[in-house]
Amino acid sequence: MRPNRRCRAESLVPGGAVGERGAASGLVLAIMIWGIILTWMVAAVAIAGSAKMRAESAADGAALAAAPVTFRPFGAQGSATAEAARFARANGAELLSCSCRSDSGWGVRTVEVQVVVYARVPGLAVVPVRATSRATFDPLALLQGGVPPPVPSAALP
Repeated sequence: MRPNRRCRAESLVPGGAVGERGAASGLVLAIMIWGIILTWMVAAVAIAGSAKMRAESAADGAALAAAPVTFRPFGAQGSATAEAARFARANGAELLSCSCRSDSGWGVRTVEVQVVVYARVPGLAVVPVRATSRATFDPLALLQGGVPPPVPSAALP
């Protein structure tokens, strides 16, 4: 009888079919780990970006609310700083600073506010995201009819 050379040759080859079984599982595991890390990084950037937009929006609102209050209260509950803090809280932020000095003069004034929003990034601590905004108010615009005239409804698209 003649031995089957084919079977005999395959069994003598080092690292043959039996030795390669499961070799791809390490590669698959590495790809899965990199995928998880990449997904976490994308989520962290998205959370931070969303917090930055919320902080900027809150700072804009706080500055716009505080600017006219530096001249007169205009229905505000308190000072310009209190009004800025109220609008910052309403937009999910905390007021850090407000240069909102009251001025009874008729000159143009600019207020500047800084707010912070706290973003919770999974795997990290809470990250503070700050934003600063300025708003200018001209009290003379109230006397000069600074409000633009209404647009007729026929002119709207």
